[in-house]
Amino acid sequence: MPEGTLNRGFAIIVDIGKTLSKVSLWSRDGQILDRQVRPNQVRTDGGARRLDTAGIEEWLIESLGKYASDGAQYIVPVAHGAGVAALVRDQLAFPPLDYEQAIPEEVMAAYRLERDNFAATGSPALPDGLNIGSQLFWLDQLYPAEMAAATLLPWAQYWAWFLSGVAATEVTSLGCHSDLWSPDASRFSPLAERRGWASRFAPLRKAEDSLGALRPELAERTGLSPDIQILTGLHDSNAALLAARGFDEIAHSDSTILSTGTWFIAMRLPAQQVATSALAEGRDCLVNVDAYGCPVPSARFMGGREIETVIEFDTRRVDIKPDQPALLAAVPQLLRKGAMLLPTLAPGFGPYPTSRGNWVAHPEDWYERRAAVCLYAALVAETMLNLIGARDRLLVEGRFADAEVFVRALASLRPDMAVYTANAHNDVSFGALRLIDPSLKPQGSLSVVQPLDEDISSYRSRWLAGISEPAL
Repeated sequence: MPEGTLNRGFAIIVDIGKTLSKVSLWSRDGQILDRQVRPNQVRTDGGARRLDTAGIEEWLIESLGKYASDGAQYIVPVAHGAGVAALVRDQLAFPPLDYEQAIPEEVMAAYRLERDNFAATGSPALPDGLNIGSQLFWLDQLYPAEMAAATLLPWAQYWAWFLSGVAATEVTSLGCHSDLWSPDASRFSPLAERRGWASRFAPLRKAEDSLGALRPELAERTGLSPDIQILTGLHDSNAALLAARGFDEIAHSDSTILSTGTWFIAMRLPAQQVATSALAEGRDCLVNVDAYGCPVPSARFMGGREIETVIEFDTRRVDIKPDQPALLAAVPQLLRKGAMLLPTLAPGFGPYPTSRGNWVAHPEDWYERRAAVCLYAALVAETMLNLIGARDRLLVEGRFADAEVFVRALASLRPDMAVYTANAHNDVSFGALRLIDPSLKPQGSLSVVQPLDEDISSYRSRWLAGISEPAL
């Protein structure tokens, strides 16, 4: 580890994503000192997919132990927003559901009759367990006794409780397509009140609040200071939003953050408050709630999953740096041939949820195929940006910010927006760090993305014309 006061460990960020769990050590001045990663396992219990709670816990304790001598003062948990844990007598009552677990049709049908409308919650009706309310509705039937006595926690706050022993709830997780929160009213939704879930959730705390020190038994097992403070933490996409707000270009204008990973999530920070009730519920638009409790018009699609479906077992991803010149060079051939991928490869998600994905003039060349899926991702992302009224500035962050065909195509499609990427790959963790010190600025500067050399406007028109659903 680097030596010196500023480069000594200051905070540990625990980031429990859907695919990967990550732990990172940060210095006081916002530099990452170390990072550990573990793929999450798919677990089953009682015939249902479950989150990898036990595996993550064991790995997390071991990982934290590697920072025992680094002097960290804080731990901040971050997690995806579609998980919920139930505690009974200060123990996990049952393994939390994986949100990709299908809920029985009759259960889902009954739930849909009870849920509030989109205008009240900003939550679209999503498949499987992506609405936390649908998970709770089913869990009430699977575990009636446990659920009646349970204290409920969003997934990020489960990890805050695991570390501190203090149960809390936080608004970015509740306000993340859960059906449980009314963003405009800043309170639990009528559904959550009617079903009694609101009273079962742990008390609301701010994301930046300290819940107390690390549990004594964990301090002993990890070697960390018994005085290290555990913050409430927040939803991962909202942590990326906090990171982006560290850039002056983003903080002081109407800006949209496009976070890219398994999910591509566009979140708009409007210069003035906008009506969210007019968002297109049926096209995977939603209202997130930021760390300050403000509604954030948002839209999403499963971009990373769709890209991986196309490249399959190719070992060289679309974002790998040495391949960028060859992928860019493949674009003219795609345009000449009219080769394109139509949405969608993740049925039920994104702005074209009922369209069936298919190729037009399927490219056999490996580079052309990967370049084509980058153009596809840019076209779907541009539709999302239209749906939420994005304007002025766009920051693309996350893994696919390095995919040049993708980001340059976005710049071509959005000529009235300044499109940026950031030279960092720890945006979520850095955003969590800014809960401790909001004055921290990201390392480095934003890079302006140049449009493609080729005009893709007619390609876009043909792509839109080939879709079976109406486009903007």
